[in-house]
Amino acid sequence: MSPAPAKKAPPRVFLSRRFRPGNFDKLRTFADLRVHRQETAPSATAYRRAARDAEVIIPMVEDPIDAAFMDAAQKLRLVANFGVGYDNIDLEAATGRGILATNTPGAVVGPTAESAMGLLLAVCRRIPEADAFMRAGAWDKWTPYLLEGRSLPGRTLGVVGLGGIGAAVARMAAGFGTKVIYWSLRRRTPKEEAALGVRYRSLNRLLAEADFVSLHVALNTDTRHLIGGAELAQMKRGAVLINTARGAVVDERALVRALRSGHLGGAGLDVYEKEPMQKSPLFKMKNVVMLPHIGASTDKGLGDMADRVVRNVRALLSGRRPPNLLNPEAWSKRRR
Repeated sequence: MSPAPAKKAPPRVFLSRRFRPGNFDKLRTFADLRVHRQETAPSATAYRRAARDAEVIIPMVEDPIDAAFMDAAQKLRLVANFGVGYDNIDLEAATGRGILATNTPGAVVGPTAESAMGLLLAVCRRIPEADAFMRAGAWDKWTPYLLEGRSLPGRTLGVVGLGGIGAAVARMAAGFGTKVIYWSLRRRTPKEEAALGVRYRSLNRLLAEADFVSLHVALNTDTRHLIGGAELAQMKRGAVLINTARGAVVDERALVRALRSGHLGGAGLDVYEKEPMQKSPLFKMKNVVMLPHIGASTDKGLGDMADRVVRNVRALLSGRRPPNLLNPEAWSKRRR
């Protein structure tokens, strides 16, 4: 009697952070899931060592996956990014090596839009400043203009980048009675504009007209420092800038200058040119509200992103095209 054929080992998947139980457990049913023990990133050496035998890696959007990394991972077939942004992946290098890349669009729309609106309200109503005032025991009397803020109704919000997140912000802002104008690389159809209640403007005109500007563009060579010194100077005096997109969309030094001069009335930031940020002139500015890149960090947002990653991985390992493929030109020459 001939021996039974050896059972093929399941494909190895490397998850670059430790998540709560349940987020990625489905992967264990069809893959050999290896997980980094910490919630922070592995060292570069440990990352490459762990990815060396992996067919799939699941990086976070701040993990650089470049040509050298891919060359050290000879079995790598899929980079399944956890997050919608993918400027951390060298797509050209991946495509040239037959490595697929995916992201998680849609999952971050609601949470990121909530963060953008939360930052706008926090800056305009001076919520962190008022909280610090209370905790310091400084409230000894009420006066009519105590910590006077700015209302949203009747004012104009300029949305830069009307994708899923930008559209969600436009809908939320409309609920506050705010007029919404937008600029985007692709102008929406008149029917779409009417449904969202938005009006198109050139970028220059939007900056000059808006009381508040919220950024929702992807980071690439065209959008790096899209908002620099010249653009900030075009904004209304006292205007508020909100950035939940990518830090490098804004020239941070120019932003500091615009805030220091008083030209900008405030800023709400979740992203920065260099992350994590531990030192900045922005820290001392009371009219700036800062978050540590937590725009999509909600229970639903994290769960939805994990589910999308699992669907992308399952599709590839089942021989199907992943639903959120970033480099479709790599499909025909993919590694098998």
